[in-house]
Amino acid sequence: MAGRSGIARIRSFDTERIGRHMGGEVSEFRAQDHIPREDIPRVDRCGAMGLAATLQALADANLPDASRAEASVVFGTTMGEGGLMTSLQDDFIAHGKDGFDGERFQRYGAGRIVGVLADRIGTCGPTQTLNAACAAGNYAMGTASDWVRTGRADVVIVCASEMIVPLQFAGFVRLAAMSPDRCRPFDRDRQGIILGEGAAAFVMESEESVVRRGATPLAEIGGWALSCDAFHVTRPHPEAEGTIAAMREAILRSGITTDQIDFINAHGTGTKHNDAAEATVVKEVFGARRVPLTSNKSQLGHCMGAASALEAIACLETLDKQMYPPTLHFENPDPECDLDVVANVARPGKANVVLNNSLAFGGYNAVVCLAKTGVLPAPEGAR
Repeated sequence: MAGRSGIARIRSFDTERIGRHMGGEVSEFRAQDHIPREDIPRVDRCGAMGLAATLQALADANLPDASRAEASVVFGTTMGEGGLMTSLQDDFIAHGKDGFDGERFQRYGAGRIVGVLADRIGTCGPTQTLNAACAAGNYAMGTASDWVRTGRADVVIVCASEMIVPLQFAGFVRLAAMSPDRCRPFDRDRQGIILGEGAAAFVMESEESVVRRGATPLAEIGGWALSCDAFHVTRPHPEAEGTIAAMREAILRSGITTDQIDFINAHGTGTKHNDAAEATVVKEVFGARRVPLTSNKSQLGHCMGAASALEAIACLETLDKQMYPPTLHFENPDPECDLDVVANVARPGKANVVLNNSLAFGGYNAVVCLAKTGVLPAPEGAR
């Protein structure tokens, strides 16, 4: 809300040969400061950040041991322990197969992280890992919401985590998708993304569970929806029909109309095609109504699989503080993105119902509706 940027020069690896140097690193994170000592050998940076966020969420929710024992866990990511694979690759190149650490290799794979989370939580409930590119966080939240509403689980721990790795960083440069300095969503002079990293976690419960233990929920999940453009690996469909359908369905499933949406937390990557496509979607869904909109990626960078989960936390803060966070570096409006962008400074405003958009590579679209408790109409199933 203060309008500060977390973008700085990458320090975790040498970027000179890659040609781009800026990113949103969690620069002060040390696993030993945040997770139990016995878990440190079980995870790399991505898993450690995810576990740290999960433990914070459990503490914030004051979830009792009995509820933890029956909880489910849903985890979202793009690459999982990509840093571990990078280091294993370096060892193999330097020393051949004799220098390859098979024990460390067993820690690789996104599916392993959710097992560590479940073990630390102390649950034997079902787990699931979702690799849905940059929409993984919204996929995870929506999946958990369905599990609660259908009675599959009373409590679901949702986590999404991602770390910056050289392979991913260099890949976006090769795609000509990386900005040299700043992420400028919806600005006329935008030049691309800035990569970020981080983790976010939530405790999602049925209304019955909340009432039973006297908890105070931060918000409710309304409707959510998915679609796939099936158009191009990196470029969104120019007519954005799939994204339009996902946004409309999320609103419809929430039992409300577009007039009741107060704010949009946009995907807003800062790339030419993606921002233009999202602008097309917003104007098609909301017509002449100009809904305040922002992109947290201007401050955090694009945190890949963790992006929409981190942005959901920003949505919760928007609902709590009745303030719209700013989109930094918005200096020159783009006629192609004629939207009500909250530019550079946070703006006070009504926020009872918000949309969290995620429009990922591969055409993965996921839209989640979040609302202040008691605002949405009663759903057909459990809230």
